[in-house]
Amino acid sequence: MIVHERKAPPTNDGTAELLRGGGFMVGTGLVAGILLLTVLGGMTKTGATTNGGWLALIVALMCLPFGALLLTLGVAKWLRNRRLQRLR
Repeated sequence: MIVHERKAPPTNDGTAELLRGGGFMVGTGLVAGILLLTVLGGMTKTGATTNGGWLALIVALMCLPFGALLLTLGVAKWLRNRRLQRLR
């Protein structure tokens, strides 16, 4: 007969790092996007109008999707750990 024991979630499973890293990445992408629209010349139909604007656009387009994925994974792990602690 197999007995399943409930195990407590590990204390350092990387949840805090995922939340912190995802938050910083999303924040960096948002700051780059805001700077692009306000300080660095804005956008037209064909793209940014200055070289700094293009750099900010590249940073925003890299950081926002990846940061959102990290943040989503971190929130999912946090919710799972919370649920496991309530079951103990």
